[in-house]
Amino acid sequence: MSTLLLSTSPSNYCVPSSPFSQHRITILVHYTKQHKPLRNHFIVLSFSASSSTKDVWRKTTTPPSSLKTPPYRRKQQSSYLDHSVDMDELLSSIGQTTNEHELFALMSPYKNRNLSMRFMVTLLSRESDWQRSLALLDWINEVALYTPSVFAYNVALRNVLRAKQWGLAYGLFDEMRQRGLSPDRYTYSTLITQFGKEGLFDDALSWLQKMEHDHVSGDLVLYSNLIELSRKLCDYSKAISIFSRLKSSGITPDLVAYNSMINVFGKAKLFREARLLVKEMRSVGVLPDTVSYSTLLTMYVENQKFLEALSVFSEMNEVKCPLDLTTCNIMIDVYGQLDMAKEADRLFWSMRKMGIEPNVVSYNTLLRVYGEAELFGEAIHLFRLMQRKSIEQNVVTYNTMIKIYGKTLEHEKANNLIQEMQNIGIEPNAITYSTIISIWGKVGKLDRAAILFQKLRSSGIEIDQVLYQTMIVAYERAGLVAHAKRLLHELKRPDNIPRETAITILARSGRIEEATWVFRQAFDAGELKDIAVFECMIELYSRNRKYTNLIEVFEKMKGAGYFPNSNVIALVLNAYGKLQEFEKADMVYKEMLDEGCVFSDEVHFQMLSLYGARRNYEMVETLYQKLDSNPNVNKKELHLVVAGIYEKANRVNDASRIVNRMTYRGTMRS
Repeated sequence: MSTLLLSTSPSNYCVPSSPFSQHRITILVHYTKQHKPLRNHFIVLSFSASSSTKDVWRKTTTPPSSLKTPPYRRKQQSSYLDHSVDMDELLSSIGQTTNEHELFALMSPYKNRNLSMRFMVTLLSRESDWQRSLALLDWINEVALYTPSVFAYNVALRNVLRAKQWGLAYGLFDEMRQRGLSPDRYTYSTLITQFGKEGLFDDALSWLQKMEHDHVSGDLVLYSNLIELSRKLCDYSKAISIFSRLKSSGITPDLVAYNSMINVFGKAKLFREARLLVKEMRSVGVLPDTVSYSTLLTMYVENQKFLEALSVFSEMNEVKCPLDLTTCNIMIDVYGQLDMAKEADRLFWSMRKMGIEPNVVSYNTLLRVYGEAELFGEAIHLFRLMQRKSIEQNVVTYNTMIKIYGKTLEHEKANNLIQEMQNIGIEPNAITYSTIISIWGKVGKLDRAAILFQKLRSSGIEIDQVLYQTMIVAYERAGLVAHAKRLLHELKRPDNIPRETAITILARSGRIEEATWVFRQAFDAGELKDIAVFECMIELYSRNRKYTNLIEVFEKMKGAGYFPNSNVIALVLNAYGKLQEFEKADMVYKEMLDEGCVFSDEVHFQMLSLYGARRNYEMVETLYQKLDSNPNVNKKELHLVVAGIYEKANRVNDASRIVNRMTYRGTMRS
């Protein structure tokens, strides 16, 4: 090992700030208690933005060919003296070293000693400092001349990843390969998990691709971790793609993985696919549990599909799946949404008989149900009952009661509740203020509403989109259009709310120019971290037939690493169709399919229509045959769409063929 330049200045230690730097960077890596050097080699990290191959880490003094195992490696011994060495004492001594020379000197007595590789790997695994672990790895490989071990490299990888030394992780991986080692499942699992946890999701997926290319089989835990990371990042299309890879690799998902995917399909608004997962679970011997059904219920409630939620609850009772607190709370809400206040009331008061103690969410939900059903007496009774029984009340409890008083326009009682909650230490939030502002607007107390709004803005309280929109509506309702426009105009340069919030408010208010201006400013500043903002802008442009702008946002969305959901893809395909850019539509459709995205039927049918509009009947027929063999596609709708395409093109024979095929199969009634 060559002796290279040392530097005592901590300023010489640097790590590449960006994995996409186009420059070759020479780095002196230092370690010390006071930044003294330990691993004192020139380390070169070469980066290329145009290369798909990640950066490599090499010592400039060591040509790649010399990294392979030389013939003078020590041979495996038949017996070792591991037990004669106190590992704790040795680790303590290693911890006192301040540079690589000291560490090598400390280890020199063991150079020719019969210590096993297992001992050395254990020693390496107990050294948590990433720089010492790299120096120790060098000593094992290049001084003591052990045969390179994938286990030793895996430990070193773990340490540098925990220290977030991403460039060195790529380098160690490359060095493994140069030494003739094959990365194993643990290697890839460590890389994928650590990069994923830090939000470097594209890197994590690139490691997954390398793993699959090397024919290293992943395990359930690895895929489940990736799915969960995707879900937390709200990147549901990626989660679906990974789930597809999991199953195609021959791994049967467990209950946790299935429940995560029910949630993912729900968030992606792929309701049928989420429901079909429950059937699939039964077919592979994984019984859906309370969490499975609760997740389905949540999905339907969040999307206001209350009848479907009621159906799931009935199925849950039929299979005798036990209820829990979450299920009961959801169903109290569902009953209320379906104007079934009696059923909600009955379920609430029967919870204790089932051994389920209602919590503050249960009480708050029933309060809201009473309010929506205009059972104001019952609501007030329940509210005071909570206080008499010392049941914890929170800001949601008071917000619900304030809204109930607003229904009867009792603004003074609503205002008194705000005073009451503050007296007992419950701080009003934006919903509290937006509710009272809305009430004052309805009873003609606009001056009070405006004064409160201005006080809130000057007080530093975060003004969310609900509060802003409430004040805009109050101005418009009072005929003060200029005041409403002024508020909207202020959002172009928001100083008291995040720009993501401002974009959402402007988009939902239909203010295209202002929303576009803020969106571009926020995107250029790297402030857009929420996929929902991109989706909101795409929906705004679609509603207003601004198809070029829609495609611009879609490209930015993809460039930022977000996977579009099925609804976004439908809007994008429609935009390409309106712009007569059929080839681009076809490319996006196929690209997303290759990535494992799951589309709703409407997306497939839209692509069929675009092929028809382009008079590409060969592709119409190809896609039709493919969808016809897909058991998850609605066959009746499929045949009607294809028959309509042929009929519109005056291809009567083809249209007749499709209709006859549909009738023959009994897809529709004769």
